[in-house]
Amino acid sequence: MSLAAEAFVSQISAADPWPENATLYQPLGEDQILLSDCASSLAVQAYLRMCNLPVQVCCRPNAEYMSPSGKVPFVHVGNQVVSELGPIVQFTKAKGHSLSDGLDDIQRAEMKAYMELVNNMLLTAELYIQWCDYNTAAEISRPRYSSPYSWPLNHILAYQKQWEVRRKMTAIGWAGKSLEQVYEDVSQCCQALSQRLGTQPYFFNKQPTELDALVFGHLFTLLTTRLTSDELREKVKSYSNLLAFCRRIEQSYFEDSQAGSSSRGFSKGPSLF
Repeated sequence: MSLAAEAFVSQISAADPWPENATLYQPLGEDQILLSDCASSLAVQAYLRMCNLPVQVCCRPNAEYMSPSGKVPFVHVGNQVVSELGPIVQFTKAKGHSLSDGLDDIQRAEMKAYMELVNNMLLTAELYIQWCDYNTAAEISRPRYSSPYSWPLNHILAYQKQWEVRRKMTAIGWAGKSLEQVYEDVSQCCQALSQRLGTQPYFFNKQPTELDALVFGHLFTLLTTRLTSDELREKVKSYSNLLAFCRRIEQSYFEDSQAGSSSRGFSKGPSLF
């Protein structure tokens, strides 16, 4: 099929209503999913709930390899498969569902800048801690990531993933950072988010946007995930308005089901409540 034909098919599919059987795919919840994938999946779930779009969460051991981009989560909607929050946001906009239509151009630019900050700092920090911190990689990341596979494939895939992430850290200048420097980066990111949020219920006053979904996904996962150290959790907990923000979104969008807890699937710390 030509690119023009593919674009035409995508436009037709995007114009169809959002189906009741839309499915979000992520790695196995209880045994496999890692911090960064858990945060990304929760961000997408929060965004779709904020848009009032139903989605069923399906955990698969090979979700990463099923994804068109090689990243999770991804959603299967009709005959379309779309991965990661950014493309999913664009896909839902094409179907007439948007959380940021009420923003002006300056606010949209600001929202995008803060989303870049979260992805560049929090997501990168999560990947670093998973695969570049020796204790976390040995005790949590490699065992969980490889858990669905038998020997020797389990070791091969885990070390391959670790090598890929470490190569990325080298490319972006994070390989030489200490764990303490990464913790400080997370703290500075949280400080910037805390200052922007202030006393508002959401980052742009009374209505959530995709920024709120993204921040919630990462902060809530950092708050409720057990790692080899409590340092990250304590960094987030030191910002009371961010903690209240996470409580607010869980109460508003996840209290009607177990999706706010069991679908995350990672080994969790104490409840926020």
